[in-house]
Amino acid sequence: MPATARIETTPATALDEQMREILQTQQQAFRKDMNPARELRLDRLARVERLLDADAEREFAARIAEDFGNRSPVETVLAESIFTRAAIKHARRHLKTWMKPRRVRTAMTYWPGHSRLQCQPLGVVGIISPWNYPLQLTLAPLVAAFAAGNRVMIKPSELTPRFSQALHDRLAAVFAQDEVVVINGNAEVGKAFASLPFDHLLFTGSTAVGRLVAQAAAKNLTPVTLELGGKSPAIIDASANLALAAERIAFGKLLNAGQTCIAPDYVLVPPALKDAFVAALRAAATRMYPAFPGNPDYTSIVSDRHYRRLCDLVADARARGAQILPLGAAAETPDPATRQLAPSVLLEVDDSMRVMQEEIFGPLLPVLSCDSTQAAIDYVNARDRPLALYWFGSDRVARERVLAQTISGGVTINDTLLHIAQEDLPFGGVGPSGQGHYHGEYGFRQMSKEKPVFLQSSLSGVRLLYPPYRPFTMKMLEILKRIS
Repeated sequence: MPATARIETTPATALDEQMREILQTQQQAFRKDMNPARELRLDRLARVERLLDADAEREFAARIAEDFGNRSPVETVLAESIFTRAAIKHARRHLKTWMKPRRVRTAMTYWPGHSRLQCQPLGVVGIISPWNYPLQLTLAPLVAAFAAGNRVMIKPSELTPRFSQALHDRLAAVFAQDEVVVINGNAEVGKAFASLPFDHLLFTGSTAVGRLVAQAAAKNLTPVTLELGGKSPAIIDASANLALAAERIAFGKLLNAGQTCIAPDYVLVPPALKDAFVAALRAAATRMYPAFPGNPDYTSIVSDRHYRRLCDLVADARARGAQILPLGAAAETPDPATRQLAPSVLLEVDDSMRVMQEEIFGPLLPVLSCDSTQAAIDYVNARDRPLALYWFGSDRVARERVLAQTISGGVTINDTLLHIAQEDLPFGGVGPSGQGHYHGEYGFRQMSKEKPVFLQSSLSGVRLLYPPYRPFTMKMLEILKRIS
């Protein structure tokens, strides 16, 4: 099959022209087959699955580790490969059902006509994927787009160039350019990519960049799915098992060194339990990461810029009166050379500190005292709606109260992160943490047009309401008003 085009940094006009030519190629191919058969969709999913065979998986893990500086291949398999395999398997199992037109209720006054919803592909979908989980957050949207029958253009992050090139090469080996193409390049390339007139655009990244992507897409009236982030809270109820909560929060926070959009961003805990929780958190972190720096299981911060940003957050918090406690064995001086930033708990924080104003996206965890369930609810609701919320406890009344009175993209109870792994649950944010959702059938429908269809019967009585209007018409209207 023809190789996909690799686009480097070129003048804006030439770059735009090349990408538009690729888009036109895919649009023309789509118009020739606007409703791909299930067999073709399954074949495309099978080819995506080949990107996760043992050889490809090793290469992707190695390239991601090189891009980060260090990341354990275990984390790549656990948080990326397994997740994507599950998405493919789920789509393959349910695709036949998803593709079937769905009969829906028709108002009695229009019988014997009937109504249905018919899913059809949108056309060409653009995917802008991030650097933190570059494999999963590229291939999972690709699975949804292919299951729905679309063609796809992908712009991976410039912060993971080795992985992005490997992805380009692997996809080019098994797909034609009019099926899927990878476009590599810098932030200017990404800006031009977002401005293309796609039939749908899915972006995963920061809220700040998401706003720019939405603005660019709006010029073409391109519908968007924005998977953003924000400050996801973990709420510790008085009924919680502290040791269990601390261990699960430590894992969710320190996976990928906190560079996870749904990582716990801060913890709210009853004052009487605060010291015990912090002690349990430090103990859990010590068990998981007993040494710093140079721990092969602990991921590096992806770039010097992000490393400096996190160090600046700590410095700002300390200058404003926060107490910084290293987690576990993390008392050593930070090592900018490896960018392995040792995890820390931040106490006595307040809203004047940058660490409480920005999404942290790193191994720093503010812990705040919170007097009651209502106080925790009020604290969360006074801020932007988060991408995720975590609650720990055994009090069902308190749990249901938090679920009913807070709004977030998703929730995991008595653990962290795991709602994202459920293919039967939609994944997506709300407001500043995102819009739209995907995964499983939700991704299939997000990447489709659910076309409403009404099929009229030759026995329809609507003609009784045609003009010229007579007294009989008014009687018919009275009947319709009663039965509507």
